[in-house]
This record gives sequence, structure tokens and C-alpha cells, in this order.
Amino acid sequence: MSDTLDFEALRQHAVQTLFEHLAESCVGAVAVDRNARVAWMDPKYRTLLGIQGEVLGKPVEEVIPNSLMRRVVETGQPILIDIMEVGERALVVSRLPLKAPDGETIGAVGFALYDRAESLRPLVSKYQRLQEELTRTQQELAHERRAKYSFSQFLGVSESVREIKRLARRAAQMDSTVLLLGETGTGKELLAQAIHAASPRASRPFVGINVAAIPETLLEAEFFGVAPGAFTGADRRMREGKFQLANGGTLFLDEIGDMPLTLQAKLLRVLQEREIEPLGSNKVIHVDVRIIAATSRDLASLVRDRQFRADLYYRLNVVPITLPPLRERSEDIEGIADAILDRLALQQGSPPRELTDGAIAALRAYGWPGNVRELYNVLERLAALTDEPVVTAGHIAAVLPPGEGGEAEDLAGANGVRPLSEVLHRTERAAITAALAEAGGVKAKAAKLLGISRASLYERMTTLGMAPGG
Repeated sequence: MSDTLDFEALRQHAVQTLFEHLAESCVGAVAVDRNARVAWMDPKYRTLLGIQGEVLGKPVEEVIPNSLMRRVVETGQPILIDIMEVGERALVVSRLPLKAPDGETIGAVGFALYDRAESLRPLVSKYQRLQEELTRTQQELAHERRAKYSFSQFLGVSESVREIKRLARRAAQMDSTVLLLGETGTGKELLAQAIHAASPRASRPFVGINVAAIPETLLEAEFFGVAPGAFTGADRRMREGKFQLANGGTLFLDEIGDMPLTLQAKLLRVLQEREIEPLGSNKVIHVDVRIIAATSRDLASLVRDRQFRADLYYRLNVVPITLPPLRERSEDIEGIADAILDRLALQQGSPPRELTDGAIAALRAYGWPGNVRELYNVLERLAALTDEPVVTAGHIAAVLPPGEGGEAEDLAGANGVRPLSEVLHRTERAAITAALAEAGGVKAKAAKLLGISRASLYERMTTLGMAPGG
């Protein structure tokens, strides 16, 4: 019992001491009753405010015009830090409710901590700086998650490209799932970003994930996030998954055909129910995400082989768009190559390069198994190896593997290796074709480019079945 009395006495002493310290250190103090009438005001406050005469019993607003003490009495809630204008002064004030033992608010006490708001300037400045840094970081992060490409950057003049853009623009105005099909390097992610950028979700995040690039054991965490302490070594804070990061925007699932069957069922549920459960959590989180999926694999064939769930395939295959390989739209190669060379020149600070007719013909003659991505790689290699402002067929031949499928495919036959005579004939035919294109069909000029006589050129063309003609 004595300990209890000692604790209560200590508490009361602490309260009294705190009040005395605040009263001594501040520039003024006032107390009001349950009706917000002035019950006490210290002499410092009277002097600071220039008050003459009796103030006890008067409504606090008559004594201190901008006072909020009545609000504290009525709500029972403190106003810990505030700036109150009194004439030309800006006072930093703190207001606290006074409570009876039963919790009823019976009054309030206010302290004028500083007679100049400038006293808080260092603290306010630090807070503002931190707030500005936070805002800037959030803006930068949001910018990183915006789409970087638009339809104007999906280059091409072919009928197939025009049809792709028509379908994609229609898909952008819908909220249905889009499935992009095509070989690797055909521009599926670029088109996905263009669809997002033209959609009503354009101001929200665009988040991409390559299913094939993430180990199977980590995929679920990447998709749905991890609850604090879900497993040993897990972060103590909530780790958001890609669905949460993309909330309100678009989630791009690249190489969806490589998704494990176990995760396919969970993805299907998210698409149907629009909700996720982070790993290690029983909490269901609603998500609003538009899905754009892409694959270079034959999903229908995977469904037949039971490597891909049929119900998920139907859920994804709402708006299918097939991107043709570059070899099937050779009329687009010149424009794409020019754009790539301009971009490389800008990056390297070098003059733009010009493609001759022969160089364009050489590019069109190649099969491009890696599509636009391989074209970029070849032209980047060319830009690194030569400073010539005019790119000829010879320059292209120097950086291009012989044969449409690359050197290894070109040399490989049914038995593993092609006959040497066949390899030489194919290489020779490609060189003559490029030289004729470069020379505009003038055989004397083509022969000079090849370093042989005109007669030898005719002879080689006849041997190769190339019909030298006139």
C-alpha cells in the first residue's frame, strides 16, 4: 500500500514539476475552465500581450483573439505545436486539456513557448528538406515506372505493322488482358509499354517482370510480396510484390510460357478474384491491375502437352496480337536501321551515318533470327568498328554472320557439317549479291568492289547459277 502511495505521490510531483518547468521556460501561460473562461494567466503572458486590467472569468477569445483553447476544451484533444498570430507577433504555442480523475475535460492550459516563430526555423527547415527529398524520391520512382515507349517508336511502314498498331490502339482503350505473341526480339515489351502509355492507366505504374529470368523458388515472392518475418531472414517490413507495385496500372508478364504450373494456378486466381495474399500472410489485399502478357513460345501447343493450364491460357488470350518476325517485313528494315544509327550517333556524339542502297539490300538479304534486337546489336557493332559516315554493303558483310541463321547454322547440315564446296558457294553468292547491290547492278563496278575482273565475275555468276545477263 505504501508503494502505491509513493508512486501516486511521485506522479503528482512529476506533473507539478513539469508544469513549473514549462511555466518558467516559456514566455507565457494561461489556463481556462470548462467553459473556456480565463482561470489564470501568468504575469509574463500579460506583459507579452500588453493586457491591462482584470482578465479572470472572461471568455478566452476576448483576451487572446486567435486562441483555440475553446476547441481543446470541447474536444478534449491537445494541440501540441501551433503558431498563433497576436498582432504583429507570431507565437509558437502548445495547448493541453486538463482532465478530472474520471477522464472528463474540466479545462485547458496553454503555453506560449516562443515569442518568435523563427525559433523553430531550423526544425521546420529540416522537416521541409526531408519532406522534399521524400517527394523527389517518390517522383523519381514513379517516373521510372512510367512507360518509356509510345506507338511512334514501334517503327515500320508494312501492312503488318499498321495492323498491329490498329489492334494495339483498340486494346489500349479497353481494360482486357492482352497477349503478345512473337519471336524474341520482335518488340513485345515496347508494344506493351505503348499500349499502357495510350491507356487510361497511363499515369499509373507500368511494372514488368520476366518470368523466365527469375528462379522458380523466388517467383511467388516476386509476384505477391512477403509479409514481415514470413520466414527466416525475411525483412521485418512488408515487402511488396509486383502486383502491389503495379496497383492501378499495368503489369507486364514477359515470357509467360515459362511460368511453372504451380504458380499458374495462383496467377489464375488473382486474375479472377483481383486479390492477392503475400507469402506468410493471411491478409487478402485487393489489387487493380491490367495484365499484358507476352511469350515467344507456342502456348496452344503447351496447353496440348499439358505444360500450360488451359483455363489460364483462355484468361490471357482475350486480345491476342501477333508480332511478325523482321524477315517477314523486310520493307521496314531501312527505317528501323536508320533510327538505330541515329540513336547510336546521339549516344556516341558522332555524326549520323547513311546507309547505301547496297547496305540496305545486304540487311534485307539476312534472315534476322534475333529480329530487331539482333539488328540493333549488328549496327552497334558496326558503329564501334568503323567511323565511316557512309555504310556500304561491305561494312554490313563485315559484321554480319553468313547465312540467315548465323554461322553455326550456315555450316551445319543434316549430318552435322555442310560440304566445304556448299559453304564456299553460299558465301560467294552472298558476296556477289551485296556487291551488285552496292554497285547499282553495274557489273564492272561490282567486280572492282570484289577485287576481280569483270570476266571472272561473269564466270563465277554463271557457275553459281546467278544468270549474269547483259
